[in-house]
This record gives sequence, structure tokens and C-alpha cells, in this order.
Amino acid sequence: MSPSKLKMLKLKASHGEVFEVEEYIAVQSKTIKNMVEDGCADTTIPVVNVDGKTLASVMEWCKIHADEKATADDLKKWDAEFAEKDQAELYDLIMAANYLNIKDLLDLMCWKVADIIKGKQPEEIRKIFNIVNDFTPEENEEIRSQNSWAFE
Repeated sequence: MSPSKLKMLKLKASHGEVFEVEEYIAVQSKTIKNMVEDGCADTTIPVVNVDGKTLASVMEWCKIHADEKATADDLKKWDAEFAEKDQAELYDLIMAANYLNIKDLLDLMCWKVADIIKGKQPEEIRKIFNIVNDFTPEENEEIRSQNSWAFE
């Protein structure tokens, strides 16, 4: 299909930014695909839970993954580079992929988070993600004894 004949969709991010995206790229999101199929995409589609910066990244990922010429090896390499985000961006992309129902992107971002915490002790994970340990020493000990396999 020639670029001039591609149907364009307008996506409106949470802070009002509007992105014009080819339909074949945007429909990798099952949420957007359902809206298109239900006839709700004749005007601007509100993407209320995703900010502009994150929506731009998501659509960039979708565009690369919609490219029929891209090989599995190309995509794997591109995904590895794409996933090199700071913690806040990872969180935003996970939330956006979940909201937009883009399973492969959600899986990629979750694998990245899993890779970050792999082999780390609970205290290290708390520090990485700024999680306050609100357990008492007694509760900590009970958890450790009930789940000793996790602390080996």
C-alpha cells in the first residue's frame, strides 16, 4: 500500500498533544484496534492515561514492529536498545502498554524490570524502586521462614 493511501488516525495524549499515526501502526494496540473496528475512530482518539512523550515512544515501537521487512533478529536488537530506559520511563511504558493492550511491548518492559532485579536481595530491590519496608523485624523473620527458598 502506498503511503498516500494509508488511513491516518489522530491520537490525543493525556496532556492534549495530538499525534497523527498510520492506522496499521496504531492498531497494534488492541484498545485502539477495537475502537477502529467499533467505528469510534472517525475523529481524534483520546489516550487519556498516556502522556505525549510515552505515547510517542509507544508509537515508535509499534512502527518498528509493524515493518514487514524487519527480521526477528533486527527486532530483537532494536528491542534491546529500546528497553534501555530509566526507571520512570520503564514504569510509564509498562502502564501505557497495559492500558493500550500491547502485549509484546508489555512483555518486553516487564522482562527489562525482571532483568534489573534478577539476583538481587529484597533490600536491594527496595532501594532500586524506593520501596519502604514497613514490616516489623518479627514480620520479616516470619516471611523469611515461610519462604526460605526465596532467600537461598
